[in-house]
Amino acid sequence: MKFVHIADMHFDVPFTTLNKNELGNSRRLDQRKALKKIIEYIKENKIEYLFISGDLYEHEYVKQSTIEYINNLFSEIPNTKIYITPGNHDPYLQNSYYNKFNWNKNVYIFKSNIEKISENNIDIYGFGFDNFYMKASEYSKIQIENPEKINILITHGSLEGGTTEDLEYNPMNKNKLENLKFNYIALGHIHKTNYKEEQKIIYPGSTISLGFDELGEHGMIVGEIKEDTKKLNIEFVPIDEKEFVECEIDITEILTEEELIEKINEIKTEENKYYKIILIGNRQFEINVNNIIKYIQNKNMIKIKDKTKIKYDLEKIAKENSLKGIFVKELLEKIEQNPEEKEIIEKAIEIGLEAM
Repeated sequence: MKFVHIADMHFDVPFTTLNKNELGNSRRLDQRKALKKIIEYIKENKIEYLFISGDLYEHEYVKQSTIEYINNLFSEIPNTKIYITPGNHDPYLQNSYYNKFNWNKNVYIFKSNIEKISENNIDIYGFGFDNFYMKASEYSKIQIENPEKINILITHGSLEGGTTEDLEYNPMNKNKLENLKFNYIALGHIHKTNYKEEQKIIYPGSTISLGFDELGEHGMIVGEIKEDTKKLNIEFVPIDEKEFVECEIDITEILTEEELIEKINEIKTEENKYYKIILIGNRQFEINVNNIIKYIQNKNMIKIKDKTKIKYDLEKIAKENSLKGIFVKELLEKIEQNPEEKEIIEKAIEIGLEAM
């Protein structure tokens, strides 16, 4: 059996972190283009199953026209069985499109209870979110009814999450999942792929990158399980035509804001990439990121992050018996008391010392 596995498309997400309305509109068009490419791939390669492991769309923002667009594409592959498990961004709510929209006959949407769908020599198990949070599920109690068949599990959640936030989104244990003995486990929720050929528990990552916290290639998992041997073969196929990248500039030897702007504008870029410029080193002038970005000529440079340090030896100045010493000593004590405000306080120190 041949399958395509995708997750975390997040149709109609507002892309607020990109700070550019026109870029958000462009990326929403890229979402549509990505799904169309997936459907074309399925047609050309006669893929039998499409697994969508949650967060297909944004419940809060998705338009009915977008749902109709998705469903129309699904109608172009009537011989492909489509299985969707709702995630924390598109839960199966009473007023959700999963519940109230008339989906194509080849689409099956799992609810929160664990279900098993039998397809010839294949059993497909799945469950999803019926709310925006799922603190626990009974996945570990699943018992495969027919080990002779190919068995697939589809769900959405956090695997081996180490934070309090992870515990809010169907937390799962890798060893417990492996002990279930599925031939393939199609997960969603983590936006970075964990693809390795020998693995059976797979996150495909977000289908297109949603921003600079999702660097690298994005796409889909294409797999095949041989019915006689149950041997699994998978590969990652890039789909997103754009890529988010970061570029560092050391400004230690740069003396003015004008010189820095020139340096940024001299960077060679690629048309299919979006850039975040990260400023590092010891600065010799005050940096106003909002002002600098106005003069960047390349439209693909969309963010600047200031990670520079002030040039002063603050510990040394704090020991001085002077107005500067008292000023710096008091603000360093504030940093110790409020470490989350370190950058703001350091900026205040810099401005104060420049004034003195």
